[in-house]
Amino acid sequence: QVQLVESGGGFVQPGGSLRLSCVASRNIFSIYAMGWYRQAPGKQRELVAAIGRGGTTTYVDSVKGRFTISGDNAKETVYLQMNSLKPEDTAVYYCSLTTLDGTTWGQGTQVTVSS
Repeated sequence: QVQLVESGGGFVQPGGSLRLSCVASRNIFSIYAMGWYRQAPGKQRELVAAIGRGGTTTYVDSVKGRFTISGDNAKETVYLQMNSLKPEDTAVYYCSLTTLDGTTWGQGTQVTVSS
């Protein structure tokens, strides 16, 4: 079973930047999409950004213009560049990978934005 390994979370002051990385543990045939979700305390998990075949991207409105998703399906990697971070971006961020067989989740990485 494939595993997703995330890195890059941490503590940053408002206005700062972080870059999240996610890599799969093995080669995967026919990835439909990779993405990043987040879950803040007391809130539901929400999609932050996703990248599909051909590089099509989608973002939640609250991060448009500040976050950029990129990736390489051939290398089973996805990144999330987060700029101009706000306290409301504080959450556990989860990497996801979707294939014909379903969606696999990473273990999550904490992002805390605070002064």
